[in-house]
Amino acid sequence: MNLDNLVQVLSQTHSSLQQQASQAVNFSLVVRNWLFGYYIVEFEQQGEDRAQYGSRLLTKLSENLTSSGVPGCSTTNLKNCRLFYQAYAEIGQTLSDQLLNRLSLMELSQQFRLSWSHYQILMTLKNPAERRFYEIEAANNHWRVRELERQIASALFERLALSSDKDTVKRLASQGQIIESPRDAIKDPYILEFLELKPQAAYSENELETAIINKIEHFLLELGKGFLFESRQKRFSLDEEHFYVDLVFYNRLLRCYVLIDLKLDKLTHQDLGQMQMYVNYFDRYIKTPEEHPTIGIILCKRKKDALVELTLPKDANIFASQYQLYLPSKEELQRQLQEITEEY
Repeated sequence: MNLDNLVQVLSQTHSSLQQQASQAVNFSLVVRNWLFGYYIVEFEQQGEDRAQYGSRLLTKLSENLTSSGVPGCSTTNLKNCRLFYQAYAEIGQTLSDQLLNRLSLMELSQQFRLSWSHYQILMTLKNPAERRFYEIEAANNHWRVRELERQIASALFERLALSSDKDTVKRLASQGQIIESPRDAIKDPYILEFLELKPQAAYSENELETAIINKIEHFLLELGKGFLFESRQKRFSLDEEHFYVDLVFYNRLLRCYVLIDLKLDKLTHQDLGQMQMYVNYFDRYIKTPEEHPTIGIILCKRKKDALVELTLPKDANIFASQYQLYLPSKEELQRQLQEITEEY
């Protein structure tokens, strides 16, 4: 090993350990803030002199802790700590009463998988099922804070729940998004605001396709788990006639090809028939015996579910989903979801 190699090894070691140390500090901050919230709530409920301070408790606490050299103890931060505990109070029920002993702190640290910045966003969600879903997905998919914000703003939880059966709502809240069947991978609608195409502007299918390719990383995130991009305008020939599939992906979780066709206007039965031909071709000539049947997704501006149901057989691996170039009304999606959950 020469000197340059030694420098490189030492630098990589330092960076790796520094990153681990930073993560450890971040998790310690999360645990600390949950405990702060726990003790504040306990004091407010049971403290002997709680009435003496009343609404001034957090202000007084902030002053004393700050003067003692404890960082991050502004009144606002202490309020957030209290909200954090109240949002995740159920965690305390799984631990022993002595939260300060070493074992309990280890148990407590294992309850959290995200940074404090993530939890500050999650605390804004009033629906516990929705909050739990985003917590699971953010941890499993290593979402940065900005991506978590975007998924919440685009109402991912509501879109996934409304795209499947009623039992999905409970499963999403307890397990996150589980990809076991083609239906599990489908959203309706897909939100393509990251393309920065104005809804009122005139653009062609090729321009839409090009915009997606230019933002392929964002599009893969919107598609969901397990998607890998393979090709654009995939050509195949039948009887000397050429056909082109707009976008071809592969889903490693479902172990199958996923074909996407883009339509600027409303869906027609001809579009469904064309996608059925694409899927049949891939199943017969492209996929291997070990792979599962090909999935076809038609992204369109408008569709009628009755047309889809009447045109396609019930066991078809073809789905029609709308796309939007702007974030949907979260309130409207939540209203639709509430109509479903009220039937439980």
